[in-house]
Formats: sequence, C-alpha cells, structure tokens
Amino acid sequence: MNPLVTTSWLGERLGRDDIVVLDASWFLPPPSRDARAEFAESHIPGARFFDIDAIADQGTSLPHMLPAPDEFTAAARALGVSAGSKVVVYDSQGLFSAPRVWWTFRVMGHAASFVLDGGLPRWLAEGRPVETGWPAAAEGDFEAHPDPGLFADLEAVRAALGTGAIQIVDARPRVRFLGTAPEPRAGLRGGHMPGALNVPWSELVTSAGELEPPDNLRSAFEKAGVDLGRPIATTCGSGVSASLLALALARLGRADAAVYDGSWAEWGARSDTPVVTGEERGR
Repeated sequence: MNPLVTTSWLGERLGRDDIVVLDASWFLPPPSRDARAEFAESHIPGARFFDIDAIADQGTSLPHMLPAPDEFTAAARALGVSAGSKVVVYDSQGLFSAPRVWWTFRVMGHAASFVLDGGLPRWLAEGRPVETGWPAAAEGDFEAHPDPGLFADLEAVRAALGTGAIQIVDARPRVRFLGTAPEPRAGLRGGHMPGALNVPWSELVTSAGELEPPDNLRSAFEKAGVDLGRPIATTCGSGVSASLLALALARLGRADAAVYDGSWAEWGARSDTPVVTGEERGR
C-alpha cells in the first residue's frame, strides 16, 4: 500500500465522513515557530491538530513517547477517528513531522493511515482552500490494537546491535551522527550507536517538501549500506525523523520497519549505552 496521498486525491475527498485530516506540525527544539498558533491561523478545511507532545506518555521525561493504548484511543476518538476512517496526516514543513503521526496510528493498529505528500506548502501553492480556528469533531469509535513489530525499545535496540540481526538506521544529519555537531537537546552525548548506519532524512525529501521517487529512496538506503532485504529499525533524535525513514521504507514495500521510540534522546542521555564518534573502521 502506498503510504502517500496527493493533494488532488485529498481535494476530491475533503469533507467525506470517512476522511479525517490531521495537522501534525512540530518543530525541532528550541522551536522558532508555534505550531498551534499557525494551525489556528491557517489549516486545511476540517483538519484537526494532533499535538505530538500532548498525545504522548506524560510519565516520562523523554519527548513525545508513545502513550498507552487506552490513552491513545481516547485521544484519537476526540479527534474524530473511527475504525473505518482514512487518516491523512500533513505538516507545515512539507514533509517532516507528519510521518511520526502516520507511524503512531500504524503502531496502534490503524493501517488506513497516510501522509499528504508535500503537506501544507504544496496545498497552498496550488491555491487550495484553508480555514482558521479550531474545528469541532464528532467523537469517533477508534480502538487501539498495538502492533509490537513496528515498535523498538532500548533493550530491543541494544540486542540488535549485539547480534546484528536487525539493521539500525539513523535519520539524523551526518554531522550529528558523527558527533561533530552538538545535539539540539542539552545533556546528550554526540555520536552514534556502534554499527548503526546513517541515512539523513533530508536526503529523502525534495526541495519542494515531497518524498523522493522510489528509485532515489532505494539509492539513498543502498548507498548507506542498508540491505533492504533484511530487518530494519530506524532511529533519530526523538523518533520524529526516524518515522520519516519508516515512511520511505514503506514506500519501497518495507512497511515492517520498526521505529526506536526513545531514539537519541534516550540513548545519548544514558551512561550505560555505547557511543562512537567519527567514521567507524570498515565503513
């Protein structure tokens, strides 16, 4: 299944009862833009705002970790999502944070989840309608049925690095992966997990904020040494751009890739997790 939908596809179906549009805009810390304020000023008609930091596990200091299934069920219902809904997620950067919500619905058992290719920028560039304010949503009947195969935790990643059975693919920019540039979050070590591969998320997105064509995606993964026939788990700074890698892999037919939810926000903050900097020998 293609995880992407076009603006034309959405435009033809906007307003249908089975289509739920979610704005998942989010910005790296320290945020220079206010996603909620921007949503109130302009969004796709009928869209609801999915707050990545609010619909999350509030019992941890780690950023926007997955909430418990019952908590996500309540949040999704409040957004108007039902079992038969086709959820279309977009963001205001074109393609950055929307895949995180796409993955969240999938890991919670809702396969009919899609990302709007090009996001709000493409929608606006085509002169399509927008609205202001906060649209009301009728309560949905969504029920979470988690798929543990799409989720990786600290111990799963630690085990994968030890056995090599699962490839760990890091979406952070190359300079952060090598440890030559600081992390945007204070208190984190620089570098990467031993044996991890690096596919910077920006290499998978066009200048127009759309996902690169499949041939380009395949080339980017293979150039980094990723074997597309073997198990994969993605990681990044906090699980956002890792979800973009998962989206790209799904576009290539690998919809089974897991996302390490804690990502570097967890791994880089601990003292018992190995970290290497620079280029690893043999790469």
